[in-house]
Amino acid sequence: MSRFMFQGAKTKEISFPLGGIGTGCIGLSGNGRLIDWEIFNRPHKRSDNGYTHFAVKAESDGQVLDARILQGDLQPSYMGHHNQQVKRNIGYGFGPLETTLAGMPHFKDTVFTGEFPFAEMTFKDEQFPGDVTMRAFNPFIPLNDRDSSIPGAFFTIEVCNTSNRDITYTINLAMKNPQKEDKNVHSYNYADNIHSIKLGSEELREGDVRYGDMTMATDAEEASYQQYWYRGGWVDGLEVYWKDFASPGRFKNRVYEPAKCDNYGSLAAHVQLKPGERKSVRFVITWNYPNSDFIWPEVCDCNRTSCQHTAERAWKNYYASMFGNSEESAVYALNQWERLYSETAAFKNALFSSSLPPEAMDAVAANLATLKSPTCLRLSDGSFYGYEGCIWNEGSCPGSCTHVWNYAYALPFLFPKLERSMRDLDFTYNQCEDGRMSFRLATPVGRELWSFPHACVDGQFGGVIKAYRDWKISGDTQWLRSHWIAIKKSIEYAWADTNADKWDADRDGVIEGRQHHTLDMELVGPNAWLNGFYLAALKAGAEMAHHLGEPDTAASYMDLYRKGKRWTDKHLFNGEYYGQQVDLKDHALLERYGMTNYWNDEAKEIKYQMQDGCGIDQVIAQWHANLCGLGEIFDREQTKKALSSIYKYNFKNSMRNEVNPWRLYSLNDEGGAMICVWPDSARKPVVPLTYASETMHGFEYQAAAHMIQEGLVREGLDIVRSIRDRYDGEKRNPWNEMECGSHYARSMASYSLLLAFSGFEYDLTKGLLGFNPIEWTDSYQTFWSLDSGWGTFSVHGGEAVLRVEYGNLPLQHLHLPFLRARTVDGVTVNGEDCDMTCNDGLFTFAQKITIERGASLVIRID
Repeated sequence: MSRFMFQGAKTKEISFPLGGIGTGCIGLSGNGRLIDWEIFNRPHKRSDNGYTHFAVKAESDGQVLDARILQGDLQPSYMGHHNQQVKRNIGYGFGPLETTLAGMPHFKDTVFTGEFPFAEMTFKDEQFPGDVTMRAFNPFIPLNDRDSSIPGAFFTIEVCNTSNRDITYTINLAMKNPQKEDKNVHSYNYADNIHSIKLGSEELREGDVRYGDMTMATDAEEASYQQYWYRGGWVDGLEVYWKDFASPGRFKNRVYEPAKCDNYGSLAAHVQLKPGERKSVRFVITWNYPNSDFIWPEVCDCNRTSCQHTAERAWKNYYASMFGNSEESAVYALNQWERLYSETAAFKNALFSSSLPPEAMDAVAANLATLKSPTCLRLSDGSFYGYEGCIWNEGSCPGSCTHVWNYAYALPFLFPKLERSMRDLDFTYNQCEDGRMSFRLATPVGRELWSFPHACVDGQFGGVIKAYRDWKISGDTQWLRSHWIAIKKSIEYAWADTNADKWDADRDGVIEGRQHHTLDMELVGPNAWLNGFYLAALKAGAEMAHHLGEPDTAASYMDLYRKGKRWTDKHLFNGEYYGQQVDLKDHALLERYGMTNYWNDEAKEIKYQMQDGCGIDQVIAQWHANLCGLGEIFDREQTKKALSSIYKYNFKNSMRNEVNPWRLYSLNDEGGAMICVWPDSARKPVVPLTYASETMHGFEYQAAAHMIQEGLVREGLDIVRSIRDRYDGEKRNPWNEMECGSHYARSMASYSLLLAFSGFEYDLTKGLLGFNPIEWTDSYQTFWSLDSGWGTFSVHGGEAVLRVEYGNLPLQHLHLPFLRARTVDGVTVNGEDCDMTCNDGLFTFAQKITIERGASLVIRID
């Protein structure tokens, strides 16, 4: 069975998120249940929506042959729901919750296949005369953030008649109205060949944070429905519903007055199939809960006259500006289905056709699901906002945390406009006059900065690097110019007189002083990890300054960069790896920066430092530089040795004999790369760097991708494989990599594996695109995406083909250094010959051309 297929026990933990960017989502479980109803503007892990489910029945000659819930077996444990958040009197020790429907007839044999953004399930049972397949998705179309933000779950259910008789099949969607505490009302509508039932409330008003509705809809040719299930006590509703469904014929409608109680509705599609024939029907579940009451910090004491915060706590989701209610989004989804499906499938096929090792493709695709999870929000104007992750009922660590989102490389390439909106928010609302950046964005935007007193080194300078990257991805120099003053302030805060942390007060290109970072504490001595961010920001700043006509600024930044690089390579590399220069016995150092709480009085040394430890992020700045086209930050040979040392010391094939008092992201015989390790030759501080023994996936992915960039392919893949083997469907959910909460943003560092293997190069300011695969044969392909378009690049049968599948590509230079030794026989664009010069693998047009959607540039090679 492939890495993307799951069966039996391997389906236990699966919850595949179905929803739009910033809309919340519903989880499709490994056995076909609809779980994790996170559509009410907050996470809600381990939740269900009552008995909501799909079901199917087969009948012939007026008799029901069989009827089953469209689910597979519930996987153990059967002791009951032991999640402490379930506020019910039925829990652990009472068996599985009845809402699992495990006691109803269901299918014995199921297989779950997940290739994000598509999930597919097959259902078979010897008692059921037919094979059933469910395919589920939500549109995921790079660059099209609007259609990728539809609040809905899309389902196609196909039935194949495996019998020797004509059969009528009924596929039913039953759904609970979640607003039982309010008078809820169900309304059926049929228009433009769409059947729908909207589940709403009669008494809630538009400004209420609970206000909203859900819709189930189908465009099946034949349908029947029940606006309401039978109302009664105990499980009367389910009893009568199943009697109705499992009887011959179609549903007879039932109508009640609005009431505060559990209310369900059913919408069924009917298809007639001859032996061997197959047909499919489409359903959507859409939602519209427009009012979010999320404000961070929770209590607003803003006195700024420019604050946009009003007395109303609620703000409207972006999707509420797209659709007035859930019925509108359902109609849009069904009317646009063919296009939405085909464009999503085009992306999926292009991505999965990439010549990547299976574990790398698994890591790249699976973590894209984070963008459809409650980790991600869209503010009223469409701007992107993210938690770090999410816990069971709320976001984990809010504020689009700059140092965590540094690692997330999927969004800037797939939805670059949304990524730039994060820079817009940061540089507009998150910067002090002296350049200090708050690393968490307070909402509503426009209020006071978050009160944390210290800037974060990797977050501060990571923002500069990301601005450089986003400029190169978009080619939009006007956008860069609009933030240039803020970018310069960010860089120059390093030596500002107001910088109480004294990062580079002597302007020698080396960060010292108090250095807050993504491991939530502070270092107090020069180290390559954080100084690398400073060096990369200086180098990026120099290039941006030169482009914007500030040669003096560019020269001063480059001078600092060169000085700092020389010092770092000479003084922080110990022959094997880069460390931290600090005297742990220097109590006066702590007094200088007001950090006396870092003193370990018993051991007489400073706490939470690396000193001679081998840190997993020690050369992360070079990873960023490689991905952004910045060139060398550290000495290349020393960098490769450092990465070899990370593999040698930090990566463990088994965690069984490791000491880890921190969070357990790998355990027993699982492997992983630890945050910081002290080899036998190095003394480990008594109280070392925070999280040192954890194996956090985003850190692991960046180290692995960097190893692959530098030619350590086997080593990098060992780390990637160790992560994805933990997410096998039985122990953990393959579409929910955890760190400080579920769907952790940092794991989107896995997208860099695609960039590393393809040697992707880009600069739309120059019309430049390039590929230099780490490993390739004469049959090679990879996916690519930038601000204007996306597509594939392939080498096959004596041709190198650059194809645009969506949008367009302005191009003047195509850099293919791996073909420098090949003879070029000609170049065509969309079948027409064109002139290009070729010099050492760099193909150049006389002037910039634009390759349109559906067109290809073909280079014929010997």
